[in-house]
Amino acid sequence: MRKLTYFIACSIDGFIGDPDGDASAMLRFVDEEYFAFVREEYPETMPTHVRRAVGFDDPPNKQFDTIIQGRASYDVALKEGVTSPYAHLREYVASRTLRESPDPNVEIVADNLVGKVRELKAEDSEFGIYLCGGSVLAGELIDEIDELVIKTYPIVYGTGMPMFGSGFAVTEFTLESVRSFGNGAVVRTYNRKR
Repeated sequence: MRKLTYFIACSIDGFIGDPDGDASAMLRFVDEEYFAFVREEYPETMPTHVRRAVGFDDPPNKQFDTIIQGRASYDVALKEGVTSPYAHLREYVASRTLRESPDPNVEIVADNLVGKVRELKAEDSEFGIYLCGGSVLAGELIDEIDELVIKTYPIVYGTGMPMFGSGFAVTEFTLESVRSFGNGAVVRTYNRKR
């Protein structure tokens, strides 16, 4: 069974963006040391057009071969004219409003998202599935998430978009690893306690 990994950036107080979802305040923490870590451990989490721009176009996948993202996350790329932001992965966008995909590499999942995720997890593959935001999507899939990779940046928003947009439910995870960086960022990995 493949793992669904929520690989997400957040503030110290657990927000993935400001109240409108803007996370640009976190970008300043992507320094050379941190970028080297992402490039080495999670290269497939960088959008294809970003990889090309930084001269890192064709690294092999290390963790994931499939991505699921929400409509708001996908819209960030669409606003830049990028219809397949993760062309190096199989792309799924969860949306009840976007009925047709603007790109043949992107499949829209409008209904039965949990069923689709379970179908993907049941596939035979050495790679996992990358859950790339947002808050509502993570809340809908909380019971399917097997691993959390939380990139915490040393800022406090005070209020904003939470990591999980869902109702109250206690869900336990076990800490697997912690990596800290000179800029104050910390990456924690948790596995779901089952």
